[in-house]
Amino acid sequence: MVRQVTKLSLIIVLLIGLPLLGVFLAGKPIHRYLEFPPVTQYVEHAPFSWGVFLSLSLFVAAVLIWGMTGSLHAQGPGGIYLVQMRSWPWWGWLGSVIVAVGWILAWARFSWFEPFQSYTFTPLWIGYIIVINAMTFMRTGHCMIVDRVGYLLSLFPLSALFWWFFEYLNRFVQNWYYIGVSEFSAVEYLLHATVSFSTVLPAVLSTLECLESFPSLDGAFRDLGAVKIRYEALTSWAVILLASCGLLGIGLWPDYLFPLLWISPLLVITSVQAMFGEDTIFSAVKEGDWRSVWLPALAGLICGFFWELWNSQSLAHWVYSVPYVHRFQVFEMPFIGYAGYLPFGLECVVVAGLLPGLQNRIRMAS
Repeated sequence: MVRQVTKLSLIIVLLIGLPLLGVFLAGKPIHRYLEFPPVTQYVEHAPFSWGVFLSLSLFVAAVLIWGMTGSLHAQGPGGIYLVQMRSWPWWGWLGSVIVAVGWILAWARFSWFEPFQSYTFTPLWIGYIIVINAMTFMRTGHCMIVDRVGYLLSLFPLSALFWWFFEYLNRFVQNWYYIGVSEFSAVEYLLHATVSFSTVLPAVLSTLECLESFPSLDGAFRDLGAVKIRYEALTSWAVILLASCGLLGIGLWPDYLFPLLWISPLLVITSVQAMFGEDTIFSAVKEGDWRSVWLPALAGLICGFFWELWNSQSLAHWVYSVPYVHRFQVFEMPFIGYAGYLPFGLECVVVAGLLPGLQNRIRMAS
């Protein structure tokens, strides 16, 4: 117990404290980064740059091509096989209706619905969570809604805390902000945002479980090549140092280091886990098994697509302001920005495994 408290305390101090230390070292007023509701815009972003855009695009493309090329040469269908296909469950139909009605209400502007127009996000994502669980159940006969209701419900409060942390990090880079919430009081903003944020982890973890039910995906990433690390302890210290510098840096140079908002927290958490002698989401990579990396990344990207799709025409929604790469939007998101959902998917799984009883559900059947 003491060990777990020590580990979590170290992670929290690093994740919360380092960005604030960065703005302190930069001589900026700390109070504006703690404003609530967080509505003031004070970061002026650099204009679009073809050089930065092409460099980041080539890097992301290289990573994706490597993963996809390796997966095409993988042998065998993997360790998760389909049981007898079931019919679509009744509660899956209910979820489908919730999504359909929620989508219509989110994008339409019915006068009778005007008092509730800003509150369509949560019903849409509750519907999505039900539907994606129904898909998993239809394919395997198992899903969180049927087998692990307590686990699924426990993800909701954890998810709210989890995304509030990213809202905190966004104060330092201000890459997104919200439209249609100006009339909310501080209490209304807190309640509405917290309920909305609570759907993030359930959506991503449910999507991950559905992806695990596809033998072709499970087998595709089973053997992409082992990554052997000779000096693991030294590597963990080096990674946590670099990731910590990244978190510190977003307070100092937000325009240059904004991508680290999505990468540094993941590396800090996994490095601390490794320092405490625990397995991490990257542990299986040492044996060439990349399922624990690519499947969560894909789950994050799938959810990211629907987040951006449903957000685009909703009354209360977010918009982006991203330095150097803000062009070629797909919905509100600049195209290259979708790459951030890849490490974000991993972070969802890592955070879901931090607390006792919330171990991640990635199956590693042989």
